[in-house]
Amino acid sequence: MSSNDRVIIFDTTLRDGEQSPGASMTKEEKLRIAKALERMRVDVIEAGFAIASPGDFDAVKAIADSIKDSTVCSLSRAVDADIERAAEALRGANSGRIHTFIATSPIHMQYKLRMQPDDVITQAVHAVKHARNLCADVEFSCEDAGRSEIDFLCRIIEAAIDAGARTINIPDTVGYAIPHQYAETIRLLLERIPNAHKAVFSVHCHNDLGLAVANSLAAVVTGARQVECTINGLGERAGNAALEEIVMAIKTRQDLLGVHTNIDTTHILSASRLVSGITGFPVQPNKAIVGANAFAHESGIHQDGVLKHRETYEIMSAESVGWNANKMVMGKHSGRAAFRARLEELGIQLASDAELNAAFTRFKELADKKHEIFDEDLQALVTDTLAEEAPEHYKLVCLEVASKTGEVPEARIVLNVAGHEHSARAQGSGPVDASFKAIESIAGSAASLQLYSVNAITEGTDSQGEVTVRLEKGGRIVNGNGADTDILVASAKAYINALNLMQAGGNKAHPQVASV
Repeated sequence: MSSNDRVIIFDTTLRDGEQSPGASMTKEEKLRIAKALERMRVDVIEAGFAIASPGDFDAVKAIADSIKDSTVCSLSRAVDADIERAAEALRGANSGRIHTFIATSPIHMQYKLRMQPDDVITQAVHAVKHARNLCADVEFSCEDAGRSEIDFLCRIIEAAIDAGARTINIPDTVGYAIPHQYAETIRLLLERIPNAHKAVFSVHCHNDLGLAVANSLAAVVTGARQVECTINGLGERAGNAALEEIVMAIKTRQDLLGVHTNIDTTHILSASRLVSGITGFPVQPNKAIVGANAFAHESGIHQDGVLKHRETYEIMSAESVGWNANKMVMGKHSGRAAFRARLEELGIQLASDAELNAAFTRFKELADKKHEIFDEDLQALVTDTLAEEAPEHYKLVCLEVASKTGEVPEARIVLNVAGHEHSARAQGSGPVDASFKAIESIAGSAASLQLYSVNAITEGTDSQGEVTVRLEKGGRIVNGNGADTDILVASAKAYINALNLMQAGGNKAHPQVASV
């Protein structure tokens, strides 16, 4: 295929995906995901919004300094300070991109920007020129393009291309578009803008109507050659177009779409699990491509057909997206070298021998509890280890729970708080409720519990339970994660992890100031 038949995959899990409430990530977590994306051969990694916070700047810089095979991108508003901060963060990148944007819909220009259309064009041109002076690769986005007037889009895009933008993004910011209408917008822009051939046209679709992937693919059919998407469809509100669905649709229906990507699809599943583990957002079992049931067959008719000829009921192989990666099962007799090698195969790189030793110790402890340890267990184990290695205000010392039919459950907990041990007892409507109340009686956080989610990491009754706890206080939302073969211990760990994140202030908080 020619170069014009390649669709550039632009992953924004670390920027737009992180804006999903409770999904904020530390610098170290972002770097782990970025390395997984690089391993998958993602073309462009949007690492964050450098000016949003010192933490976001540090994360973009760390990723730019570490990633060599993918372009690293930072978002910026069409403001000099944003653009300069992005350029500073990207200085060490092997290949960097500044992604600047301004709103173009009448409702945004009138009520948010409070600017006249001509002034919006002037600011966009200035921003693109300023970015080009600092970085050779500049992308320009028309925020809320899905509700923008086509004539105005033509004017501002032509001006942005003349100013030096080499990628033009047409975002459906609020998920308002319908596939045939969105595709027609892309077709008209490519047809009417005189210098359209000088830029790659990109699409960035939100999933408010469940149409993000459909809209993206419809746009590809009419000439878009970059798709902006996220792992597991993570993102604000209902999320973004899911990378795994975009990539596998293009690969599976190449006969119809006539395009391809450079993605190594065999790493899709491991990336999905990594993002799920770090954010605490479990993947629903019937999720396309990466859900636990995506390649499962319950119906006898389906099972018979697959056994006779796989393609009777499977349009792609499970192996093609990484479902066969779970070949090496680790156990209590596995040594440090095998453990390190398996982590490397999964794209997990620990920063120091101390982190490796801590993870290996937890691996041995887990191996004593369950006979076989799978890749999902290792992902959760490393995430749990890194969380425990971080500075903690609260640390679980001991948990005792009594729950008997006909009696009120009671929990006794011992926490280490800033170096001093405190114990408490509490009763609750269930053992988890009693545990949380006991923790709160010590912490006194006054945080509101927004979400309690339990996910079995692997099959079987000896599976680790992975718990997500979402707390809210004063408008600030954090997700705490915990994993253990004892679901009550995992629940306590998750609640305590959320309290530590809340205590740490802005460590994982991401200001929700940008939307494309």
